Amino acid sequence: MADTMQFDLVSPERRLASMAVTEVDIPGVEGDMTAMPGHTPTITTLRPGLVRARGGEGEGDYVVTGGFAEIGAEGITVLAERAIPRGEMTQAHLDEMIAEAKAARDRAKEAYPNEPGPVDDAARLLEDMVAVGSHIGLDPKQASL
Repeated sequence: MADTMQFDLVSPERRLASMAVTEVDIPGVEGDMTAMPGHTPTITTLRPGLVRARGGEGEGDYVVTGGFAEIGAEGITVLAERAIPRGEMTQAHLDEMIAEAKAARDRAKEAYPNEPGPVDDAARLLEDMVAVGSHIGLDPKQASL
Protein backbone atom coordinates (compact mmCIF):
# COMPACT_ATOMS: atom_id res chain seq x y z
CA MET A 1 0.00 0.00 0.00
CA ALA A 2 1.24 3.49 -0.88
CA ASP A 3 2.09 6.08 1.76
CA THR A 4 0.31 8.86 -0.12
CA MET A 5 -2.55 9.33 -2.54
CA GLN A 6 -3.61 12.05 -4.96
CA PHE A 7 -6.00 14.74 -3.69
CA ASP A 8 -7.81 17.11 -6.04
CA LEU A 9 -10.31 19.79 -5.01
CA VAL A 10 -12.21 21.68 -7.67
CA SER A 11 -15.08 24.14 -7.64
CA PRO A 12 -16.93 25.61 -10.61
CA GLU A 13 -14.58 28.61 -10.49
CA ARG A 14 -11.19 26.91 -10.21
CA ARG A 15 -8.95 24.06 -9.09
CA LEU A 16 -8.03 24.76 -5.48
CA ALA A 17 -5.74 21.84 -4.74
CA SER A 18 -3.84 19.04 -6.43
CA MET A 19 -1.31 17.33 -4.19
CA ALA A 20 -0.05 14.09 -2.70
CA VAL A 21 -1.61 13.54 0.74
CA THR A 22 -1.52 11.07 3.59
CA GLU A 23 -5.10 11.81 4.73
CA VAL A 24 -8.10 14.03 4.04
CA ASP A 25 -10.87 14.95 6.49
CA ILE A 26 -14.22 15.25 4.73
CA PRO A 27 -17.49 16.72 6.07
CA GLY A 28 -19.91 14.09 4.77
CA VAL A 29 -23.67 14.43 5.01
CA GLU A 30 -23.80 11.20 6.98
CA GLY A 31 -20.89 12.21 9.21
CA ASP A 32 -17.30 13.36 9.10
CA MET A 33 -14.77 10.92 7.72
CA THR A 34 -11.03 10.64 7.17
CA ALA A 35 -9.80 9.04 3.96
CA MET A 36 -6.31 7.57 3.71
CA PRO A 37 -4.38 5.58 1.09
CA GLY A 38 -6.01 2.20 0.50
CA HIS A 39 -9.50 3.47 1.40
CA THR A 40 -12.43 1.46 0.13
CA PRO A 41 -14.00 3.13 -2.93
CA THR A 42 -16.75 5.47 -1.74
CA ILE A 43 -18.78 8.37 -3.05
CA THR A 44 -20.25 10.72 -0.46
CA THR A 45 -22.24 13.93 -0.49
CA LEU A 46 -20.65 16.87 1.31
CA ARG A 47 -22.32 19.15 3.80
CA PRO A 48 -20.98 22.62 4.59
CA GLY A 49 -17.76 22.23 6.49
CA LEU A 50 -14.00 22.13 6.40
CA VAL A 51 -12.01 19.80 4.12
CA ARG A 52 -8.52 19.31 5.56
CA ALA A 53 -5.77 17.68 3.48
CA ARG A 54 -2.49 16.59 5.11
CA GLY A 55 0.65 15.48 3.36
CA GLY A 56 4.35 16.01 2.84
CA GLU A 57 3.63 19.50 1.47
CA GLY A 58 1.87 20.50 4.68
CA GLU A 59 -1.78 21.03 5.45
CA GLY A 60 -4.50 22.63 3.37
CA ASP A 61 -7.87 23.69 4.80
CA TYR A 62 -10.80 24.58 2.56
CA VAL A 63 -14.30 25.75 3.46
CA VAL A 64 -16.89 23.98 1.29
CA THR A 65 -20.63 24.56 1.05
CA GLY A 66 -21.50 21.16 -0.38
CA GLY A 67 -20.76 18.89 -3.30
CA PHE A 68 -19.42 15.36 -3.65
CA ALA A 69 -16.27 13.44 -2.79
CA GLU A 70 -15.12 10.40 -4.73
CA ILE A 71 -12.71 8.37 -2.64
CA GLY A 72 -10.60 5.52 -3.93
CA ALA A 73 -7.60 3.54 -2.79
CA GLU A 74 -5.22 5.81 -4.71
CA GLY A 75 -6.94 9.19 -4.69
CA ILE A 76 -9.68 11.55 -3.63
CA THR A 77 -11.51 14.01 -5.83
CA VAL A 78 -13.71 16.61 -4.19
CA LEU A 79 -16.16 18.42 -6.45
CA ALA A 80 -17.37 21.33 -4.35
CA GLU A 81 -20.38 23.54 -5.04
CA ARG A 82 -18.30 26.34 -3.60
CA ALA A 83 -14.87 26.18 -1.98
CA ILE A 84 -12.59 28.79 -0.48
CA PRO A 85 -9.17 28.24 1.09
CA ARG A 86 -9.54 28.86 4.81
CA GLY A 87 -6.87 31.57 4.68
CA GLU A 88 -8.91 33.48 2.09
CA MET A 89 -12.24 33.11 3.92
CA THR A 90 -13.59 36.47 5.10
CA GLN A 91 -16.56 37.62 7.14
CA ALA A 92 -18.13 38.82 3.87
CA HIS A 93 -17.85 35.30 2.40
CA LEU A 94 -19.49 33.79 5.47
CA ASP A 95 -22.26 36.40 5.51
CA GLU A 96 -22.98 35.66 1.83
CA MET A 97 -23.04 31.89 2.40
CA ILE A 98 -25.39 32.25 5.38
CA ALA A 99 -27.66 34.59 3.39
CA GLU A 100 -27.82 31.99 0.59
CA ALA A 101 -28.66 29.25 3.11
CA LYS A 102 -31.38 31.44 4.69
CA ALA A 103 -32.87 32.11 1.24
CA ALA A 104 -32.89 28.36 0.49
CA ARG A 105 -34.67 27.70 3.80
CA ASP A 106 -37.25 30.41 3.08
CA ARG A 107 -37.87 29.03 -0.44
CA ALA A 108 -38.34 25.54 1.01
CA LYS A 109 -40.83 26.84 3.59
CA GLU A 110 -42.81 28.54 0.83
CA ALA A 111 -42.69 25.67 -1.66
CA TYR A 112 -43.30 22.87 0.87
CA PRO A 113 -45.43 24.37 3.67
CA ASN A 114 -46.77 20.97 4.77
CA GLU A 115 -43.71 18.80 4.07
CA PRO A 116 -41.08 18.97 6.80
CA GLY A 117 -38.37 17.03 4.87
CA PRO A 118 -37.21 19.75 2.44
CA VAL A 119 -37.60 22.47 5.09
CA ASP A 120 -35.59 20.42 7.60
CA ASP A 121 -32.86 19.85 5.00
CA ALA A 122 -32.65 23.57 4.27
CA ALA A 123 -32.59 24.40 7.99
CA ARG A 124 -29.77 21.86 8.50
CA LEU A 125 -27.80 23.54 5.69
CA LEU A 126 -28.18 26.87 7.46
CA GLU A 127 -27.11 25.37 10.80
CA ASP A 128 -24.03 23.84 9.16
CA MET A 129 -23.01 27.18 7.64
CA VAL A 130 -23.32 28.85 11.05
CA ALA A 131 -21.22 26.06 12.60
CA VAL A 132 -18.51 26.50 9.94
CA GLY A 133 -18.26 30.20 10.77
CA SER A 134 -17.91 29.49 14.47
CA HIS A 135 -15.37 26.72 13.83
CA ILE A 136 -13.04 28.95 11.82
CA GLY A 137 -13.36 31.95 14.13
CA LEU A 138 -15.75 34.14 12.16
CA ASP A 139 -18.97 35.65 13.54
CA PRO A 140 -21.98 33.68 12.29
CA LYS A 141 -24.35 36.37 13.64
CA GLN A 142 -26.59 33.69 15.12
CA ALA A 143 -28.98 36.24 16.60
CA SER A 144 -30.19 37.10 13.09
CA LEU A 145 -31.14 33.55 12.18
